[in-house]
Amino acid sequence: MEMYDLIVIGGGQSALACGYFLRRSGLKYIILDDQQHGGGAWQHTWDSMTLFSPAEHSSLPGWMMPKSENEFPSKQAVLDYLSAYQERYQILIQHGVKVTDVQKNGAVFTVVADQGEYRSRAVISATGTFQNPFIPAFPGKDLYKGQQLHSSQYKNADTFKNKTVLIVGGGNSGAQILAEVSKVAKTVWATQKMPDFLPDDVDGRVLFDVASAKYHAMKEGKEFVPSQYNIGNIVMVPTVKEARSRGVLETRETFKEIYENGVVWPDDIRQPFDAIIWCTGFGFATGHLKGLGILQEKGKADCEGTRSVNVEGLWLVGYGSFTGFASATLIGVGRSARQTVNEIVEYLKIQK
Repeated sequence: MEMYDLIVIGGGQSALACGYFLRRSGLKYIILDDQQHGGGAWQHTWDSMTLFSPAEHSSLPGWMMPKSENEFPSKQAVLDYLSAYQERYQILIQHGVKVTDVQKNGAVFTVVADQGEYRSRAVISATGTFQNPFIPAFPGKDLYKGQQLHSSQYKNADTFKNKTVLIVGGGNSGAQILAEVSKVAKTVWATQKMPDFLPDDVDGRVLFDVASAKYHAMKEGKEFVPSQYNIGNIVMVPTVKEARSRGVLETRETFKEIYENGVVWPDDIRQPFDAIIWCTGFGFATGHLKGLGILQEKGKADCEGTRSVNVEGLWLVGYGSFTGFASATLIGVGRSARQTVNEIVEYLKIQK
C-alpha cells in the first residue's frame, strides 16, 4: 500500500486552501473528496444563496475572487471561482472517494474509504459542516405528518406555493429562506430569541474584522473588547431588506411541542402548518474520526489551533471557532491552512 506524507479529507474551500500551501511544501499528499464534482457544500445550497461580503472580501489565498455583477456573489459565482481556483493552482483532488474511518497504529494512519485504504503519516480533516445538519429534539416531532426539511435540503420556494410554512431558526439562513418563501406562502418565523440584524451598511466584512481582532487579541494575551457585532448577526442582504419592506421579518417565540398537523405554542394554542423548514444550523461533519475516540458534542474535537490535542499527526481545518476564528469562511480559512501546512512540515521533519 502506497505511503503518503499527508492525506487531506474533504474537497471544498478548506481543502483548496490547504492545497494552495501544499503545492510547494515538498510533501507527498493526496486529497480525497466524497463529492463527484468540485465546489464542496456550495453545490448543494439553495439556489438563490449568496455570500455575505463582496467578492474582494471573500477570496481564498493567492487569488482574489473576480468581481460579480451583484454586490454579493451568487452561488454560481462562488462555484465558478472554486473550480477556476482548483484549475489555476493545479490542486489534484480525487473525487467520489468517501472516507468512512480513520485509524492510527503507531505513527501511521490508515484512512478507510469506499474505494479502498490509504496510508499516511499525517491527516487533515477538512470536511466542514454541511453533511451534519442539526435539528433540535422537540416532543412530537416524529408525529408530524406535514413536510419537514432542514435548510441544507431546501432549494427554492416553488414547492411551497400557497401553503402555510413555519420557518424555525433566527440566523442568516432563517432570514434568507423566510424572505424567499414568504413571497409565495403564508409564513411564520419562530426563534429562540429576537434576531440581531446588522445595520444596512454593514456586511460580512465587519464580522470577519471582528473575528480577526478577537484572534489577534487572544494570541497576544490582550483583553478583547466585545463588539456590538458577532457571527450570529443577520446580514441585511438585498432579499432580507426587501422582506423587511413587506413586514415579514417579525418573529414569535419557539413552540413547545409538535403535533400531527402543526405546532403547539406556549399558550397551548395549536396552529397547523403544511411544512416546517428547520434553519437550525449544523454540527461538524467529522463522523469519519469517530474511531479515534476524540469526538464530543456535535462532532467537535479538542484542538490547539488546528492541531488535534489527543491524536498526534491529526489536524482539523475550517470547522469554525474551534479551529480558528472565521476559519469556516472563504477569506478566513487561508490563515488556518497556512499555519496547518507549516506545522505538518515541521512535524514530519521530526518524525523522520
